[in-house]
Amino acid sequence: MMPARRVPPRFPGAWLLLAFAVLLCGCAGYRLGPSNGETAGTRSVEFKPFSDQTLEPRLLEPVAQSLRKGLQRDGTFRLATREPGDIVVSGALVGYSRRPLTYQPKDLFTTRDYEVRLVAHVTAVERSTGRVLFDREIVGRTPIRSAPDLNSAERQAAPLLADDLSRTILSLLVDGSW
Repeated sequence: MMPARRVPPRFPGAWLLLAFAVLLCGCAGYRLGPSNGETAGTRSVEFKPFSDQTLEPRLLEPVAQSLRKGLQRDGTFRLATREPGDIVVSGALVGYSRRPLTYQPKDLFTTRDYEVRLVAHVTAVERSTGRVLFDREIVGRTPIRSAPDLNSAERQAAPLLADDLSRTILSLLVDGSW
């Protein structure tokens, strides 16, 4: 019995070409740099101090810090620290609430987890033209476990709540359709 003869492939580079085409199609929608079409770092943003109209203390500093860090991390805009910014963002914290998410398994009157919400009214204005880029209420949310001390759980969740709120504000600023 004769051994089976190996047939040479007709298109030796076909698999490589197919793999390259699939890779190219997967990256077709990806864009380098800012998603709003501007060159990174050409415009600056100035954050005015927010006012706090809630009854919850110690929320302003985490929100301001998270906005600054998030803007610097994104890189689309520069943070205006010494000179007036091209875009001025101001706002007020207008609401703070918590609502029950889950209850203890054998006690339906005792809440185990809450969702904490922080509502801010934020306005972004282009300094040179006075055009309002956006003026709306934005909500930040985070879950917390009530544990034995609800107040300390809320205090520990303040940076997470501020991060969620600032992510939404910055995405409107960076990716907004204004």
